[in-house]
Amino acid sequence: MIRFDDIPFSPKMSQALSKLKINYVFQSIFYPDGKTIYAREALMRPLNMTVTELITEYTRRNELYTLEVATLFVAMKEYRARGYSELPSLNSFPCETFADEEIQAFGSYFAENLPHFIVETLEYPEFDPVISALKRKHISICDNLLALDDFGTGLNTAEIAEFMKPDIIKLDRSLLMRIDSDKKKQANCAQIITDAHKHGVKIIAEGIETKAEFECMKQLGSDFFQGYYLGMPI
Repeated sequence: MIRFDDIPFSPKMSQALSKLKINYVFQSIFYPDGKTIYAREALMRPLNMTVTELITEYTRRNELYTLEVATLFVAMKEYRARGYSELPSLNSFPCETFADEEIQAFGSYFAENLPHFIVETLEYPEFDPVISALKRKHISICDNLLALDDFGTGLNTAEIAEFMKPDIIKLDRSLLMRIDSDKKKQANCAQIITDAHKHGVKIIAEGIETKAEFECMKQLGSDFFQGYYLGMPI
């Protein structure tokens, strides 16, 4: 279980984080060769419930900000402890962003050799345009990258992409499941990829589970790939 007691938080935040019993695993995001790693996505693993149950509980208690802080701070801490060198990719809620206090603490704690990283904006639980615009500003100032996670489901639609101006779009598994045998899905993904590339946006094909899906999405022009076919979370 990951500890929080060496991170310079306020007493209130330290107490809130101390109640969390979580670990993190990482799933690789690959270049088109399917072997070279572009980034590693941090995935929260609670010890006593599922991720969905944890998020539901903290949303009900209006404490989602605690999970936002835990994800970015502790996932980065675990990333550094593992000695990874590729881009870390950290999940973020579309209705939460760091307060000035946490931004300063993050910069202070990770000041030595802090890598550039990807912030993946999730497709739930709710979209806050004011907070999301501030998040986009923070990411741009720090020269990091913004990704829309699970594009095509939940909140992450073309309208949100237009508003957020992401650097990366991750296509949801539902858009490309068995795409090798589905002409409509091929045409849909091809159009999304073409439109994204026109604006300088990279595409990650997420949830690749078969060789046929991988080869089809590679042919359609996806920039990066993630899924059980290429690598399990570890």
